[in-house]
Amino acid sequence: MNEPSAKDHTKSSPYEVGASCPSCGEPWLRPTQLPGRYRCVYCLVRFQLMAYCPSCGEHSTIVRMSDTEDLTCVRCGGSMLKPV
Repeated sequence: MNEPSAKDHTKSSPYEVGASCPSCGEPWLRPTQLPGRYRCVYCLVRFQLMAYCPSCGEHSTIVRMSDTEDLTCVRCGGSMLKPV
């Protein structure tokens, strides 16, 4: 049986560590125990998920706020996170 090695895996797709931090750009943004709150494990800055985009003011729905996958504005592509 031919099993893929770690070397083969890195060629096909890089590892996805997590969401990128708006402050430092590193992929270490993690949700905290409070809903809508995040913290970067790398630079230790805390963020709050906003109902509106801090860049353009586009409003987001509550259902979208509970989704941890999408943290960018659908209109301008900016971050929906505000430093706390």
